[in-house]
Amino acid sequence: MLNQFSRTELLLGRDAIHTLTAARVAVFGIGGVGGYAVEALARCGVGALDLFDDDKICITNINRQLHATLDTVGDYKTTAAKVRVQSINPNVNVVEHQLFYLPGVDIDLSVYDYIIDAIDTVSAKIDLVKRANECGVPIISAMGAGNKLNAAAFEVSDIYGTSVCPLARVMRRELRARGVASLKVVYSKEEALTPIEDERTSCRNNCVCAPDVKRVCTHRRAIPGSISFVPSVVGLIMAGEVVNDLTQHTRGAV
Repeated sequence: MLNQFSRTELLLGRDAIHTLTAARVAVFGIGGVGGYAVEALARCGVGALDLFDDDKICITNINRQLHATLDTVGDYKTTAAKVRVQSINPNVNVVEHQLFYLPGVDIDLSVYDYIIDAIDTVSAKIDLVKRANECGVPIISAMGAGNKLNAAAFEVSDIYGTSVCPLARVMRRELRARGVASLKVVYSKEEALTPIEDERTSCRNNCVCAPDVKRVCTHRRAIPGSISFVPSVVGLIMAGEVVNDLTQHTRGAV
């Protein structure tokens, strides 16, 4: 019977669709990268998604974040993403975790079949990777996507095979010191551009987040430039890796 996953089944097979339906994936960071990853997973038929992010949508997110529109400014990113996911497939079990992930946060990662790391705090990324490894849960991490324009330059690699990217360099050093033997990442060798300094468009002085946002707006700190077609590509690549890894043993079966 035809359904929203019929075309996917033509590529992967029925057993792979069943595998995805039974899978539970956690996405940490529901921004430009994570938002696209979430939607791609939903459109592939993943049955359970846990969304981790404590941020609310700011008008400056609209240039790159899938769930950011003029109508969702001020909403939690996890909530806006959940609404989109359930409009695609109301059977998805979407759990919102409105929290800022930091080392020491009490989360049982062992319940997940896969973890997507799309957060930008280095200490949190390192801790998340280490804990996922300790639990034996596969994880894929996004490296730096800000201040870049060449979406075609992104590739999948082990962290120890990366170069150029400053974030990847830090991650290599810190993960090696912690005994983490490998980590699948999406990264680019493109040299980052220097953002144009313009006080008229700086979030630090002109933040237009919804007035009901209770916590201090994170956009007031120095942030990188961004564009629609770079973080989206990173998120889609990550989702593709998750789907391929989860279904590698069941693809093609009917």
